[in-house]
Amino acid sequence: MALRTIREIGDEVLTKTAKEVEGMTPRTKKLIADMLDTMYEAEGVGLAAPQVGILKRIVTIDVGDGPIVLINPVIQETGGEQTGPEGCLSVPGKQGIVTRPNEVTVKALDENMEEQVITGTELLARAICHECDHLDGKLYVELVEGELTDVTDEEE
Repeated sequence: MALRTIREIGDEVLTKTAKEVEGMTPRTKKLIADMLDTMYEAEGVGLAAPQVGILKRIVTIDVGDGPIVLINPVIQETGGEQTGPEGCLSVPGKQGIVTRPNEVTVKALDENMEEQVITGTELLARAICHECDHLDGKLYVELVEGELTDVTDEEE
């Protein structure tokens, strides 16, 4: 597969709302595979299609338990609260403290366009919220409590 260029803060595409995916096509399958490759190469835990310049409601996530593909995700339920450092492949070298739900249930289609419901806690819940925000043109920097800080090599 191919690596895609990750768009960075200031790129207008990151402020736009992504469109729903109507059906699976060979082009969309390739996009998903490229997104996974790009995410792994960049050592990220999540990537949304707008981050590679494609305004489609597609998210890839892997918090260490294998890849998750969410197409047209809709957060159904949230619970609890967690506050901690968050970063983004579109805001390289920076992180900030963000409060997110500690548990999230999301309904989405998988890469076979079959409905799935996933409940995630802790890092997975954070990643689902973070990536779904990208689909609505929002960056985590809008939620940062205090200032963005530089990420040191020990933290990466």
